[in-house]
Amino acid sequence: MRVAALAGGIGAGKFLRGLVRVVAPEDVTAIVNTGDDVTMHGLHVSPDLDSVTYWLGDVFDRERGWGRRDETFRATEELRSFDPDQAWFNLGDLDLATHLFRSNLLRAGQTLTRATAAVASRFGVVPRILPMSDDPVATRIAVVADGNELDLHFQEYWVRRGGRDEVKAVRYENAERSRPAPGVLEALSNADAIVLCPSNPVASLGPILAVPGIREAVAARRSDVVGVSGIVAGAPLAGMADRLMPAVGAEVTAAGAAECYRGLLGAWVVDDADRALIPRIEATGVRVGATDSIMTDDAKAEALARVALGLLG
Repeated sequence: MRVAALAGGIGAGKFLRGLVRVVAPEDVTAIVNTGDDVTMHGLHVSPDLDSVTYWLGDVFDRERGWGRRDETFRATEELRSFDPDQAWFNLGDLDLATHLFRSNLLRAGQTLTRATAAVASRFGVVPRILPMSDDPVATRIAVVADGNELDLHFQEYWVRRGGRDEVKAVRYENAERSRPAPGVLEALSNADAIVLCPSNPVASLGPILAVPGIREAVAARRSDVVGVSGIVAGAPLAGMADRLMPAVGAEVTAAGAAECYRGLLGAWVVDDADRALIPRIEATGVRVGATDSIMTDDAKAEALARVALGLLG
């Protein structure tokens, strides 16, 4: 079975670890968000691409919840001693090597797609990892802070300012002028199943679906599309979806997350805690399954992947 998965960062990485225990790893293509990519210290940082790569390469730090296992932060700590304002984005030393390598490839004229493949190869990742686009797309958050309206890059909003500001709107800068990365549309067309990973529907999968052609390609395969809710019992399992979903008119529930993908889903997986929402979601023409969706280890991620694919028959 060939599977194409639309993926954000940590939640998607966990899920993909389980998926490759159900489906042959070489038959999996992960199409990953780059809307929160950022330039730091002259380096191209791709947080979601790296999270997915580190999870599939088995070097992710499960205890901290982000970055590389056995990471150190000597470079960032030294930079902070010079100027704390320059060290708000906490780059680990091992992680820094990834960004140096990627940035050197990009400066040499390589595309983000090729650079991503080179990084994945370094970690022995078998599934294909594709950026959503080789073109820059930036998730921008309009907020009100101390009575002032600010337009912030996603990383400024979430990391630098701790997500403390009132969110008024979300937009995907340059999305309308971007193109799907090579291989993305082919993966969606040729897949036997398309999975929307348990990622933030606004900040993670929203940018992917904003790239012209991707939403349409997914919608054309609706009967083969299954999504997994990253919202459980009215709260995100990780991240700030609860702060962004209201800004796009979405309710912070598993039903609200499904609504973000209206017209795309054939099936939807919710946690057992959200069984009461099943009739409401099924009324929109989407098949719904419920299970324990909290991926505390690879075995639970595998079980979740089996339930998701099983809904497609």
